[in-house]
Amino acid sequence: MSEHDEGATPASRTLVCSVLFLDIVGYSRLGVTEAIRVKQRFNEVLDTALQDTPPADRVVIDTGDGAAVTFLGDPERALFAALSLFDNVGDAPVRIGINLGPVYLTKDINGRENVIGDGINVAQRVMSFAQPRQLLLSRAFYDVALLISAEYATMFQAIGGRTDKHERTHEVFAVNPAVRVGRSAAKAHARLRAEPPRTAPAPRDEPVRISDAGSHFIISGTTRERVAATLERLTADGARLLAEPTIVGARWMATCENRRHAVRVSVEQFGLKSIVSGPTREVVEAKVRELLQFGASMVQEIECVDGVWTAVCERS
Repeated sequence: MSEHDEGATPASRTLVCSVLFLDIVGYSRLGVTEAIRVKQRFNEVLDTALQDTPPADRVVIDTGDGAAVTFLGDPERALFAALSLFDNVGDAPVRIGINLGPVYLTKDINGRENVIGDGINVAQRVMSFAQPRQLLLSRAFYDVALLISAEYATMFQAIGGRTDKHERTHEVFAVNPAVRVGRSAAKAHARLRAEPPRTAPAPRDEPVRISDAGSHFIISGTTRERVAATLERLTADGARLLAEPTIVGARWMATCENRRHAVRVSVEQFGLKSIVSGPTREVVEAKVRELLQFGASMVQEIECVDGVWTAVCERS
């Protein structure tokens, strides 16, 4: 497996990065000989998938039964690598998850580069929802992929929310079975190799986008000034800064705490019906589960209207 160049990345810094997390399902149950063969093949496929990403632009962590790869630059490289893996794992029961979020680059006890933080934690949880030979994307990464090219909308399909062991719900997207992934990945790789390295675009009059990633907001825009101004407004309201503005691919991005995530959900009674509303899907889902446990039934599925998540339940 390729290793990150010594000293290429300054220690102890927080960035918004794309993280690819993958593992081999059932690896711990394999015999020694079979485990060595499977892991060797896994490493070969991973090395091939990463060959177009310079070592200085990635941090690879061997997790024993898989790997976590943090991409420090263009998020499209993470997508290309994931598609290449998805198309070339063959019958190996590999599951893959991708996320974009804040990570903290540091050193482990042996002085090797390590990555911690919500960005890698969510990537692992998204992966855990996948079936063998399935590739899943988080909502945060999916939104960024669409900013890069609207064509990616046809490659993936929403499969709904998934709740992890910490009662946190993640909206995930899967590779559309109708997509010829191998051909798409090959074309994308060829285009990337033919293009010069990406630089920040010239400023243009485009509004900043704020993506709700549950526990945090991802602020993205075409100029550092616009992102910084939006970040300043959010932090002035009490939100904690998670990552300073940094260039990711062709856009500037930053993250801060989503203080609304902790706001209590509202439940309004109208006869036998209860209208549940809140600032995030997660808090509304948690309250709906609570009502269902007490015998209520779902009348209207959770949906977002004008920035407010709402559902309707009815008492039996």
